Amino acid sequence: MATPAVKNYLSIATDLEPELSELEKRLLNEYQKGFPLSATPYADIAKQLGTSEALVLDILQKLKSQGFISRVGPVFKPKRLGSSTLAAMAVPVEKLQQVAAIVSGFEEVNHNYEREHAFNLWFVVTARNQERLQQVLQDIQRRTGLAVMDLPLEQQFHIDLGFPLWC
Repeated sequence: MATPAVKNYLSIATDLEPELSELEKRLLNEYQKGFPLSATPYADIAKQLGTSEALVLDILQKLKSQGFISRVGPVFKPKRLGSSTLAAMAVPVEKLQQVAAIVSGFEEVNHNYEREHAFNLWFVVTARNQERLQQVLQDIQRRTGLAVMDLPLEQQFHIDLGFPLWC
């Protein structure tokens, strides 16, 4: 059986601890991985959780607006579907939020983190092909005026990470 090319739909900011309902906790725990790949994933989730699609969407929007969920979307396995790379930028501290927002604005960017280093903004770009990947990196450079260091994957050691948030 082929390994799916899509994994981990919910990117969760684990440094935040808001008061969450049991339904919110179940939604985050059960769909951090294993998000339904269907034409109606939110309806499928709602059915499995015994609630409405509208409530599932409202909860996700609320958690995203509170900063608890950074994004809802696919994370593609490197080299399995298209092309991907890790990238880094040296961003002046006073421009970090602005540059991070520009980088996060690209649908191909599925992780974006600040690090304590000269290269203080790190992100993963996954695109349909190498040409589109390079275009995204060039667009980020053009829009920010800053160089992007491209660090393509040489060997993968850890895959499909996901952590139970509540037991």
